[in-house]
Amino acid sequence: MAVPKRKVSKARRDKRRSAVWKLDTPALSKCSHCGALIAPHKVCKNCGYYKGVEVIKKEA
Repeated sequence: MAVPKRKVSKARRDKRRSAVWKLDTPALSKCSHCGALIAPHKVCKNCGYYKGVEVIKKEA
């Protein structure tokens, strides 16, 4: 049966595990109509536009 020759130190173990659990930042793009930050390929919640076309009617 395979057995480790030496104990793995806490620092080495934690270095190996550290990169796995980091979260990626969400992708954001600017709305072409109002300039607000939105998720790509989604309708802007601020103005209701998507790709320069009004999809949702928003009252000013």
